Amino acid sequence: MRVDHDATVAVLLPLPLGEAYDYRVPSSMALAPGDFVAVPLGKRTLAGVVWGKARGDVDPGKLRDVERILPAPPMSDPMRRFVAWVAAYTLSPPGAVLRMAMSVTDALEAPRTETVYRLAPAATPLALAGVKLTPARRRVLDFLREAPALPLVDVARQAGVGAAVVKALVDAGWVEAVQRRQARAAAPAAPAFRPTLSEAQAAAAADLVDKVNAGGFSTTLLDGVPGAGKTEVYFEPIAAALAQGRQALVLLPEIALSTQWLDRFARRFGMRPAEWHSDLTSTERRRTWRDVAEKRAGVVVGARSALFLPFADLAVIVVDEEHDGAFKQEDGTLYNARDMAVVRARLSDVPIVLASATPSLETVANARAGRYGALHLPDRHGGAQLPGVAVVDLRRQAPARGRWLAPAVVTAVNETLARGEQVLLFLNRRGYAPLTLCRTCGHRLQCPHCSAWLVEHRFRGRLICHHCGYGAPLPAACPSCEDKDSFVPCGPGVERLAEEALALFPDKRIEIFASDTVGSRRAAQAMVERIAAGEIDLVIGTQMAAKGYHFPLLTLVVVVDADLGLAGGDLRAAERTFQLLYQVAGRAGRAEKPGRALLQTHIPDHPVIQALASGERDQFNAAEMAARESAGWPPFGRLVAIIVSGTDEAATDDAARALARAAPVMDGIKVLGPAPAPLSLLRGRFRRRLLLRSQRGLKVQGIVADWLAQVTVPPSVRVQVDIDPYSFM
Repeated sequence: MRVDHDATVAVLLPLPLGEAYDYRVPSSMALAPGDFVAVPLGKRTLAGVVWGKARGDVDPGKLRDVERILPAPPMSDPMRRFVAWVAAYTLSPPGAVLRMAMSVTDALEAPRTETVYRLAPAATPLALAGVKLTPARRRVLDFLREAPALPLVDVARQAGVGAAVVKALVDAGWVEAVQRRQARAAAPAAPAFRPTLSEAQAAAAADLVDKVNAGGFSTTLLDGVPGAGKTEVYFEPIAAALAQGRQALVLLPEIALSTQWLDRFARRFGMRPAEWHSDLTSTERRRTWRDVAEKRAGVVVGARSALFLPFADLAVIVVDEEHDGAFKQEDGTLYNARDMAVVRARLSDVPIVLASATPSLETVANARAGRYGALHLPDRHGGAQLPGVAVVDLRRQAPARGRWLAPAVVTAVNETLARGEQVLLFLNRRGYAPLTLCRTCGHRLQCPHCSAWLVEHRFRGRLICHHCGYGAPLPAACPSCEDKDSFVPCGPGVERLAEEALALFPDKRIEIFASDTVGSRRAAQAMVERIAAGEIDLVIGTQMAAKGYHFPLLTLVVVVDADLGLAGGDLRAAERTFQLLYQVAGRAGRAEKPGRALLQTHIPDHPVIQALASGERDQFNAAEMAARESAGWPPFGRLVAIIVSGTDEAATDDAARALARAAPVMDGIKVLGPAPAPLSLLRGRFRRRLLLRSQRGLKVQGIVADWLAQVTVPPSVRVQVDIDPYSFM
């Protein structure tokens, strides 16, 4: 559809709006679906996308004109369909989803230009032969004969002169100033290195390359043990996409995980990919968005939001660590980037690869049903052996009083360090202690904005809420009984564990690897490089250190509290705990030296602990899936969470009860709740949850939309829909 002359179009704006607005097209303008345009809205001018034909239900006299077409490549048809699909699936306003695809509005304007200087056409050696030039001017001319056009400051610096000398040559007509688009500084190219793949790797890579070369949609699970070389395998279909002159997208769950990945990519391809994550500056985001849209960026690696970049010619998508919970967006538009990546691949008609050593049960179920292809790498690359896993029963081998490491663990750590090898103490709990209470009256320090205990961060001298970020110093006296110096920490965090490690191993180099100490990708990169270089003996890490890294000297992993995460009745508690501990154990022994993992636990007979000790991943998955299937839980049933929140507790409760009364009653549907959420107060808002459980085949979106439409909630109350919830907090 192309619209010319005084017609009308529907323009979708990146606002939480449920529909596009009609605008009139001036006679001087021709528009097509996907064009980015500037339109008036109230007293503002906003950027939007031509979404299609106007609805035609607005009085023509009230229509306002499209102001101008923005100088950006139009949004492709697959991308517009993707935005609409995500909105319909998540029950979000289409404009809210569009906002994620238009996150860099500056990139819609013409690229910025800069003034650069080069030799004028008249400045030939023959023409200059009889001209008297100062030594400074001659240095400039000699430099520009061999150099590309550069900004004034660069020309002056390289020629060793002042800026006035260059400007004088411009006035004389020997140098000319021209405008060019600002360019990203090119990364130095290096020879590409293609490693030798094992037989299993080569077979898996060939299958994926064939899919890229053939084109068309397919989903393939790339399943391999930690250290099997999955990354090198999926680099091959990326290489095939680049050979076609097309683009590839790689999603990683966390910024920190990209540190070693980027180095591996540079070795394989001789260049670095474009990056997309929250650490980028606004200038970097603008350039990357435009480079993707104009096909200058061949490969993008990024967090979940990279899924909404405007690829001009996408050929393959890879989701690494596909099981990871970080792919779930938990605010704004709630979506799982892994699942939406499969949808984007289908709408773009390209293959997608889901890679993991511990695939999610949803992905395993799809592979077993034949909806996904499956490739398996059963062995570590290069002959390295999987680590042995042993259980340390804390009921029989209790740590010394005030300590958290069992005697057998301390012995194993000492032996490992004595051999010059590295140790990882894993505890997925930040700060010094998870709970601080008064020994006199038992008062617990709680966040004033959340139903969560404040966590002491002793190294920073603060109590911090890990949910809203509230912080305060440790009070000198108890607010309840006013007893002074009565607060005691309960339980260990990584800081308290570091304190114990410093006492036990005082001559060793010890570092904490957690988001509190590694707050950016650069800091993570520095930490990873130091560990890989052997500059740290003992690492105390949270889940940041658990996955994706290759540390050749790391041979012992100790899980300090293997039971953490198993309690609480969360649907995915066992699955998540198994995945996390299996991944962290897999950090040990990834090079020539064998590795082992020790799991400290109070419940050694728990199925998760037993599966980890025996290495029976597939048996654990089978048992977990059988339990889910018998109860009708995902992936054999559907869940929708309804989260009702507000600053007024009574109004929130009233709205939740009204929703419960209007809940759908039909075969295959059951609604549970309302009930206070585990975090019943979060960032000052009271929270209640309802949970709809349905049979797998039902299309729950329509059912939920009809349900919510029956209830009017006050403006102070927010109702949020989470299709396929991952967290139940």
